[in-house]
Parts: sequence; C-alpha cells; structure tokens
Amino acid sequence: MTSTDLLKEVRTITQNNLEVLKKKFSHLSKEQKNWKPSEHAWNVQEIFAHLNQYAHFYHVAFLNRINKTRFREPKELYQSSPLGRSAWKSMKLGNAKNVKRKFKSARNYNPTFETSLLHENDIQLFENGQKDLLEIIEKAATVNIRKVKVPISMSKIIKLRLGDALLFVVYHNERHVQQALNVLAHQNFPKK
Repeated sequence: MTSTDLLKEVRTITQNNLEVLKKKFSHLSKEQKNWKPSEHAWNVQEIFAHLNQYAHFYHVAFLNRINKTRFREPKELYQSSPLGRSAWKSMKLGNAKNVKRKFKSARNYNPTFETSLLHENDIQLFENGQKDLLEIIEKAATVNIRKVKVPISMSKIIKLRLGDALLFVVYHNERHVQQALNVLAHQNFPKK
C-alpha cells in the first residue's frame, strides 16, 4: 500500500459519510433519533454520540502528533504494523457492508452508561467532526504517516502508526454509520 492510497481511502470514506449524513440523517425527528430496534440496541443519537466521543479523543491526538512531529517528509511506501493492521482490520466492514466481528464499547465511550455523552445535536456534531477529519487527512499528507505515532484511546502507552490510526478511526466511523443506516431500515422504524 502507498501513503497516497491510504489517504485516498480514508478521504473517500469520510466524504461518503458526509453524503450519507445529509441524505439520510439531517431531517430526522427527535422520536426517530431516539427509537431503538431492541432494548439493548443503540438508537441513532447514541450511535453518533459514541462516534463523537471517539472523534474528541482521536482528532486531538492526530493534530497534536502531526503538529509536533519531526518526521516532516512524507514517504510514498506505507506498511502497517502487525498491531495496526489487526486494529483496523477488526473495524473494517465486510464486502456486504456487514460487521464481521462485534465488540463491546468501553464504558466511557458508551452512551447507554455515560448519558452525558448525549447531545441534542449529535448528528450535526458528527458532521462537523467529519469535516474536521478531512482537514486532518490533508495535514497528514504533509508528514511521514508511518513514523508518526498516535496513542490509542484505551491506553496512552500503546501507539499506532498515524496511517493505521487513521484507517482504524475511519473504518470505525463507517461501521457505525452503517449501524445507524440499519436502524433506519428496520421495519418498525417510525415514519415521522
């Protein structure tokens, strides 16, 4: 994989997320945002609150590392670390836009437990975050995404290469946008 290909992939998925947000989620009523397909499933608002909490951590970490790095010269060849590849592959959707492996969300990123994560405008906040992420991707193109390391949300000690971390975050976003689309497609989803 090249750095150019990786950055193109994360840019394309992020732009697709923005299009889906405008087409499918911008017009939802409060009742629709809060409707759950089952007792233990997340509603649309909870899904976007979860993503916003991750964005809050990772966007700051990305910018911090990009701005402070001494590895200012981009390299075309990119190779994932074994840990990084495992992390982003675990988040990536299957070819049929299906989740291959389920995970339990950490409590501090789970709006079911941390109701303080919920905001009335979570969908708009996620849209703004996706626009910010596009700017971060452009800045990432100016550094060596293999040498720059980013801490993960679960541990400040474990770090991923910037390229792997970008793939992880973008695949995680795509995964949950698909989850939100699945909520909308549910046969009992409210019409208004």
